[in-house]
Amino acid sequence: MKIPPVPTQVLVEILQQQYGIPQELAVESGIAFLRAFRARPDDESYALDEWHTHLWRNCLPKNYKHIAKNVSAEWIKLRFQCLALTNDVIHLLESLREDYLLGLITNGPSRAQWQKIERLDLRKYFDCVLVSGDLPWEKPDQHIFLEACKLLNVEPRNCIMVGDKLETDIKGGKEAELGGTVWIPLQKDEESSDLPDFTIDKVTKLPEVLPNSPKLRRCNATNVC
Repeated sequence: MKIPPVPTQVLVEILQQQYGIPQELAVESGIAFLRAFRARPDDESYALDEWHTHLWRNCLPKNYKHIAKNVSAEWIKLRFQCLALTNDVIHLLESLREDYLLGLITNGPSRAQWQKIERLDLRKYFDCVLVSGDLPWEKPDQHIFLEACKLLNVEPRNCIMVGDKLETDIKGGKEAELGGTVWIPLQKDEESSDLPDFTIDKVTKLPEVLPNSPKLRRCNATNVC
């Protein structure tokens, strides 16, 4: 049986141990929730947390729908624990800002993405933040990259795109004719004909590929999910 990823996998264990849901049903609920959440992470007819509860209520077994609110709250807590920046990444961002301008571009509904940005306290690490849900474009549309360059007051050729998705981050950076692209693959076996200029296995290796002189102002676009 397919196992859902962390943090949902951890929540599946909680469903079993704390609420007594059989393993198979717990796993099925977790997978069903992830599928529903990824298909529609927000619905503005609901408050955001109420929407998550609604999705869980639809995905839990019939006799357990009454625990949807508690399960949703537990899932949100686990999710943000997993998304939180590690100390080495915080140090990297703080160090980069001494020499570069940093921008964050993320695709997704406005409320859902800003919830992540605010709860993870990301604003203070970036000179501009763009959420596709607030704009007429999303990655890989070149216009969202060019808008970030405009807000940073830098030329596209003086920016480097850093991202983990070839089809949005790297493709978009190339179509916007940025100065370079750096790919951090989520899976080691990922391949594409739209090859990035650099590939690194973790973001903390970024300083190794950045040019030393002249200093290049960088537009860093990373997905928050």
